Amino acid sequence: MSDSASSTASDASPDDTGWTTRTKRLVGLGVAALVLVGLALPKISGSDSSGGGGGSSDAPTRVDATVLRPGTVTERIRTTGTLRADESVELTGEASGKITDIRFEEGTRVQEGDVLVQINDAELQAEKQRLEHELQLARDRAERQKRLLAEGGVSQEEYDATVNKVEVLEAELKLVEARIEKTKIRAPFSGVVGLRKVSEGAYISSQTTITTLQRIDPIKVNFSVSEQYASQVQPGQSISFSVRGLDRTLDGQVYADNASVDPETRTLQLRARAPNPDGTLRPGMFADVTVTLGTVDSAIVVPSFAVVPTLDGQRVFVVDNGTAQPRNITLGVRTDSTVQVTDGLALGDTVITSGIQDLRAGLPIRVETLE
Repeated sequence: MSDSASSTASDASPDDTGWTTRTKRLVGLGVAALVLVGLALPKISGSDSSGGGGGSSDAPTRVDATVLRPGTVTERIRTTGTLRADESVELTGEASGKITDIRFEEGTRVQEGDVLVQINDAELQAEKQRLEHELQLARDRAERQKRLLAEGGVSQEEYDATVNKVEVLEAELKLVEARIEKTKIRAPFSGVVGLRKVSEGAYISSQTTITTLQRIDPIKVNFSVSEQYASQVQPGQSISFSVRGLDRTLDGQVYADNASVDPETRTLQLRARAPNPDGTLRPGMFADVTVTLGTVDSAIVVPSFAVVPTLDGQRVFVVDNGTAQPRNITLGVRTDSTVQVTDGLALGDTVITSGIQDLRAGLPIRVETLE
């Protein structure tokens, strides 16, 4: 009896052990399945919500927009230019000789007619004195002969020869005086002299540059515009310009343009004048020039960033019954931040100004900000 019981107990032990192992294995598989299901539920839930047809993909796109109202736009041309003296000349002498006197200070203002440099004229002065004496004697002789001619003391031929001698001496004296004048180098106009290139005692010729003379009030502004504006920029046109180093904008007026357009650059050369009473502006300075062509009132103006370039022109999107609709437009005057629309839009239209690249025809939209 004990053997039978012992045998039974011995046979049952392996079965119990196998059952326990299988149970643990099943429990482990169940736990793993629950974990997998837990991880999958959010994805299934998200997939169901996005694919249900009434989700967020059908929600209107939020955009900003602006209502078109009458505006004013000013057409301007921006270009570059160079400042030039109103008058400028390199001073040289007409006569050759040694400089005996320099009568100007470098960088100072001189008046028209001032003697700036004197060349040695001693020989010419001596010649002038000789001719003046001879002329005086000839005039006295002619006066005496005139009285004698009335009394028959001299012949008409003798008197005519003396009068002719007076006239010759007068002509020679004028010639010497003209040569003396050439030894004086004068300022041809009022202005500022530059740095001198000669010293007293130097021998100069007619090719020697002594200094420069410039009139800088007013000062000229040379600039050019594209040939498409050649008919719009005319003498009398106002300009504004700025130069480096000056913290202000200056005004000028166009007074001349070139007779032809440059065939290489396709630009028209123009010239303006601007006041320069304090001499702050110097010839050679670089200038940023702005030419105002005109102002358009009651214009349709849109922000430049609202315009989309296309293969066939320009386009904007407008709000139409809660959807975005494209409009092909024609542009006019451009400014830094806006463009004028000459065709394709009307006052009162609502133009979309945000998310332009994501818009398409018929896309449902909701205007968040209306300007």
